[in-house]
Amino acid sequence: MYYGFDLGGSKLALGVYDAGLRQVGYWRVATPRDDYPALLAALTSLTEEADRRYGVSGSVGIGIPGLQRPDGTLFCANVPAAMGQPLATDLAARLGRTVRIENDANCFTLSEAWDPAAQAYGSVLGLILGTGVGGGLAIAGRIYRGANGVAGELGHLRLPLDALDYLGADAPRLPCGCGQRGCLENYISGRGFAWLYQWRHGEALSAPQIVARYRQGDARARQHAAEFADLLAICLANLFTVLDPELVVIGGGLSNFSELFALLEPRIARHLLRVATPPVIVPARYGDDGGTRGAAFLHLSDARCAARAAACAD
Repeated sequence: MYYGFDLGGSKLALGVYDAGLRQVGYWRVATPRDDYPALLAALTSLTEEADRRYGVSGSVGIGIPGLQRPDGTLFCANVPAAMGQPLATDLAARLGRTVRIENDANCFTLSEAWDPAAQAYGSVLGLILGTGVGGGLAIAGRIYRGANGVAGELGHLRLPLDALDYLGADAPRLPCGCGQRGCLENYISGRGFAWLYQWRHGEALSAPQIVARYRQGDARARQHAAEFADLLAICLANLFTVLDPELVVIGGGLSNFSELFALLEPRIARHLLRVATPPVIVPARYGDDGGTRGAAFLHLSDARCAARAAACAD
């Protein structure tokens, strides 16, 4: 059995998956945000309950809103109890088995990459367009992390020159929580979708309110959606030129604006190299279950990933 934890600021969820990668169990409790011993106890208790329920010692993976440093300690601002703690080491000592930890956007990507419909693709780029922008790259069913574990932090690339040209010389370089200005996540996220509307039209609306107006046929909302799709296409095409993924899966709140996919598709090719064709772009399939599912799949065997790589190469 594969056990996947989704550790968030308010909830701690555990999904249990069988050898066929099907979910067979699910638990959810409040996250002990400020008490590390209590957090360890909750993770241990849920794991042992799953062991009793299914009569096995399942593998344990954890998705976090942050990253695990090379020394094994966590950077996890939304869960103060875990910040700076060697969670994998401590939990492994309690459970007597290996514990793997990964960024939650990478877990989202891994979950989508192991969907049956995605397994024919050798490379899968996962993008989360929510409050911010997160992402990850899976190659033959494995996450590419980079030297510092930040390979998927696509939201902190700066706006490309052609995007700045599109927005206009007076476009503000919005400050980002990372300390820089002009990061992509302030412009192509759900927050950016609302910001662009207010900046262009002088009216403060949330992204769901703008989408509702779009679906009611409002001319201004429809113009805005087309302009946002132009901006998004420019930014994504720059990413695609560097990463050249075969499949792109988009999740997060903006993925619920299904009409955006049809607006985006014809715009991407304009900004790619002439020899390139756009990747397949689809909405995420697993929603809130993606976090637990991807965390569970951190333990998929070397043999299984190698078999997938061979199949994709054929």
